[in-house]
Amino acid sequence: MTVTIDDTERRRRLGVRHALAGPVDNSEEVARHVVALHSTDPASMAVGVCARLTEPSVADLERALYTDRTLIRVLAMRRTVFAVPVDLAGACFAATARSVAAPERRKLLTMLRDSGIDEPERFLDQAHTTARAVLPGLGIFRSAHLAAADPILATRVQVGAGTRYATSQSMASRLLTLMSAEGHVVRAKPVGTWASTQFTWCATENWTPALTEHPTHEDATRDIARRWLAAYGPAPLEDLCWWTGWTKTTARAALASLDTVEVHTEAGPALTLSDDLAPTPDPGPWVALLPALDSTTMGWKQRGWYLGQHAERLFDNVGNAGPTIWADGRTVGGWTIRDDATVALRLLEDIDPERRVAIDQRAHQLEHLLDGTVIKARARRWTPIEKELRA
Repeated sequence: MTVTIDDTERRRRLGVRHALAGPVDNSEEVARHVVALHSTDPASMAVGVCARLTEPSVADLERALYTDRTLIRVLAMRRTVFAVPVDLAGACFAATARSVAAPERRKLLTMLRDSGIDEPERFLDQAHTTARAVLPGLGIFRSAHLAAADPILATRVQVGAGTRYATSQSMASRLLTLMSAEGHVVRAKPVGTWASTQFTWCATENWTPALTEHPTHEDATRDIARRWLAAYGPAPLEDLCWWTGWTKTTARAALASLDTVEVHTEAGPALTLSDDLAPTPDPGPWVALLPALDSTTMGWKQRGWYLGQHAERLFDNVGNAGPTIWADGRTVGGWTIRDDATVALRLLEDIDPERRVAIDQRAHQLEHLLDGTVIKARARRWTPIEKELRA
């Protein structure tokens, strides 16, 4: 007999498992609740973490990332930057070696050919070896420091050749993207404030000496699939493929090594771990203001059960989530940060007065957290609601 898990249960799971219905004590716990913190925009990541902390604090996230280094920023699933617990970082690199690192290498080889480099394979291998040799001695560095370490790393590479966006970058700059996908370098503390996108780099062995070995591809994909299902299930195979960037073949192989069961949801068949069928106790009413690109909002490909009919208003025109207002596991509106660092809200559904008061309180708390910091739509574009609220 097929078990049914309805949307109400899925929303309860979302609230509890993503630390929205019950905040947690530190940033490491937040990361484990959502598996991986979406970190393309470090400022949005900070707001998302604080939305889940008992005592919101950017300082606690910076402690975990840059002092204790218990969280590490990696270029992994679907070529996106995530902050993950250190014990998951090796699996991220191994699981995406084929889906991220290998395509990055092919892309760089194409750029080298477009740049007129003879024997691009040999050139790339030589540059890669040179960079690996000098990395440990650089400490925390910018791409310009790596480029200055050897002439081959200063070589200009054509990017977007033949298009109106054509430009050039140093070999070092392009190589850092590849080496971050391979796990040789990681992003270190940004220059400036917590909202800065001017990140620095560090050799992985210098930043996190314990992260020296990666699991096998099979072990890595199984670990990630298990963690994802525990946090995001039930969900169809397509959602796992979207979140990880894996092919269906890779995703099926990872799931085949897990004890899963097919259940029925209001959106159709889905998978969950076989020991994860018990109903979730009602956590009570809750609200949240989640930032753009939040791990929860971007957690599934099929989003109707929590997004309703609001996708066109809350996502930009290339599929990136903007800031969202949540109530009891559903998105009910959007918000933005004005240029004066105040928060503007726009509800898309009627909600009861008690929840409206709670949402206003969250907005005031966010303004206090920002303390004058204005977060722009850097890693994405403005959504329709943001445009309306900023007009």
